[in-house]
Amino acid sequence: MNMEFRIEHDSMGEVKVPADRLWAAQTQRSHENFEIGVGIETMPAEIIHAFGILKKAAAMANNGLRPEKMTDQKLEAIKAACDEVITGQLNDHFPLVVWQTGSGTQSNMNTNEVIANRGNQILGQKVLHPNDDVNMSQSSNDTFPTAMHIAAVLALEDKLIPAACELIETFKRLEAENEGIVKSGRTHLQDATPIKFSQEISGWRSSLERDVELIRLAVGPLMELALGGTAVGTGLNAPAGFSEGVAAQIAFLTGKPFRTAPNKFHALTSKDELVFAHGAVKALACDMMKIANDVRWLASGPRDGLGEIFIPENEPGSSIMPGKVNPTQCEAVTMVAVQVMGNDVAVGMAASQGNFELNVFMPVCAYNFLQSTRLLAEAILSFNKNCAVGIVANKEKMHHNLHNSLMLVTALNPYIGYENAAKTAKKAYKDNISLKEACVELGFLSAEKFDEVFHPEKMV
Repeated sequence: MNMEFRIEHDSMGEVKVPADRLWAAQTQRSHENFEIGVGIETMPAEIIHAFGILKKAAAMANNGLRPEKMTDQKLEAIKAACDEVITGQLNDHFPLVVWQTGSGTQSNMNTNEVIANRGNQILGQKVLHPNDDVNMSQSSNDTFPTAMHIAAVLALEDKLIPAACELIETFKRLEAENEGIVKSGRTHLQDATPIKFSQEISGWRSSLERDVELIRLAVGPLMELALGGTAVGTGLNAPAGFSEGVAAQIAFLTGKPFRTAPNKFHALTSKDELVFAHGAVKALACDMMKIANDVRWLASGPRDGLGEIFIPENEPGSSIMPGKVNPTQCEAVTMVAVQVMGNDVAVGMAASQGNFELNVFMPVCAYNFLQSTRLLAEAILSFNKNCAVGIVANKEKMHHNLHNSLMLVTALNPYIGYENAAKTAKKAYKDNISLKEACVELGFLSAEKFDEVFHPEKMV
């Protein structure tokens, strides 16, 4: 297949670029030099979206500070091109993989080239230069960490937190619907004293509420932006007021309180805000693992398991066993949780690799962070829609299990003492008789007294 090319050039010479692509020489070099995960592990769309926002904001700030260089004509062309980047219209023009330079320089230049070429198309003349205009007052070293923070905040506040809140609302409804149902509690996977089903659900709900609280706490430090530090944090080639001005423009464009980082040397080399935030994401993943496991245990069966709840039957569960239905939504959640936990190691290791004035593991840090938030948000929404909303208590099985539990003997402690209560439970288990029969046979209580003091429903 014959492909048409055009000739682009950079400081290293001429490069052939596909004629229908908006990128230019530096993007093409990276595309050819890093054939690692091509088409699969490309730079996350969230980062490209964030780059569109920050390049637009930078042009707006430069227009106010350097109107002779960032003219109104250039500004309008850059803004129009950036809007197309932000909406995803130009995603096909961002082919670069995560596995590139650790500073993300090639992705910054990919953005500069696409915006410059698209802006020139809009103007109908070659006015914009990718470095001199789109990258004005900037360096890859301060733009990429800025894009990471913007993308992280948007992912957490606009995707992950709302997904968790939807599941929280479902659990609130289930709590109210199951308020009067008492069931056997369990600790160590063994029978324990009674609990209301609504209390059990409240534990799930409260865990998610705390996770959301922790994520919101972690978002605050991510609001600080590196932009304005340029190459090493000194702000070389950025005009006075650019740091504050561009942060204000980003805040205006996103509607979120972004601000300039007070210490750019820290902002360029440290990724501790992302590590901290991903820790909160991991906490949510851990709780989702626990909740999904609880649900599939409680739904196990339908005859030979606990069988205390019914969950929606979404698809056949076996290619050999007819009629089998599996807790597939729970399994998807637990696999995503494992991925997030693994990503947490990658984020932490990447953040530890700051050398002098720059961290050079930023693309892999961003890739894992954004995969975690994206997968977890989507898994929670799927679990809520296809499983949690359809949870129904099996009241008969809960009642049976409750009254068959030997741990109800705990209610007798105040009347016959711990050791005698233990003897009662062991005899009931060994002889396969009821607690009442065992207690009476051992002579600890009369049948009448047993009935007077033994009320499982009051043990919650």
